[in-house]
Amino acid sequence: MPCISFTGHLRRYLPVATVEVAGDTVGAALSALFEREPRLRGYVLDDQGEIRRHVAIFVGGERRALAHPVKPEDHIYVLQALSGG
Repeated sequence: MPCISFTGHLRRYLPVATVEVAGDTVGAALSALFEREPRLRGYVLDDQGEIRRHVAIFVGGERRALAHPVKPEDHIYVLQALSGG
């Protein structure tokens, strides 16, 4: 099953360990995690169910969308995206 990890910054607010979840896409894996930890949903997704502007999700070293397929051996990283200018 894919694993989901959160950066230390997000774990300060919502402590969650690396978790194995079922899912064949990034979105399905996150949904499985949100069933276990519903309070994480608001930190990751906006009211329309899209990834928040200041959150980035990486699989295999590349930024990915919710519809991106994942394999059982994949690791999904959720981190706070930096912005500014």
